[in-house]
Amino acid sequence: MSHDSDFEKLREMIKDIDLCMLTTVDEGDELHSRPMSLNGDVDDEGNLWFFTSSNSHKASEIERTPNVNVSFVDTEDQCYVSISGVAALVDDKQKINELWKPVLKAWFPDGPDQPDVVLLKVKMTKAEYWDGPSSTISQAVSFVSAILTGKQVELGENKKLDVN
Repeated sequence: MSHDSDFEKLREMIKDIDLCMLTTVDEGDELHSRPMSLNGDVDDEGNLWFFTSSNSHKASEIERTPNVNVSFVDTEDQCYVSISGVAALVDDKQKINELWKPVLKAWFPDGPDQPDVVLLKVKMTKAEYWDGPSSTISQAVSFVSAILTGKQVELGENKKLDVN
């Protein structure tokens, strides 16, 4: 993955957004979303890493259909990110120990050595972000300006990234 400024901006936008929504495809070919904690980890290759149980419903959904979406929202700073990717379960104890954080004991009481602990790796294929002005005053000025000039409202930067 190239380390262009758009990719770095995307990484910067989501590094402090802990919770995101992971969307998988269930056995009835319906979309299924649930909150997940990323813990700010997007590696240099564009992989997102999550902790999960190998026995979870999402694990079986990913094994069946690995295409997923991960979305992030920070309404306070007006940051919105949607990431499409291919997910895989990774049972690598060295990587699990490398990424382990004490707060994960809430879900995995036996720690990183708990038998069902695996990583869910999402290899980013495409992403899109919207980065708007965070101040309410800036947003209001943009809306009023659009109404007065008859031009479409400008609420920040929008970029699409193809990260293959």
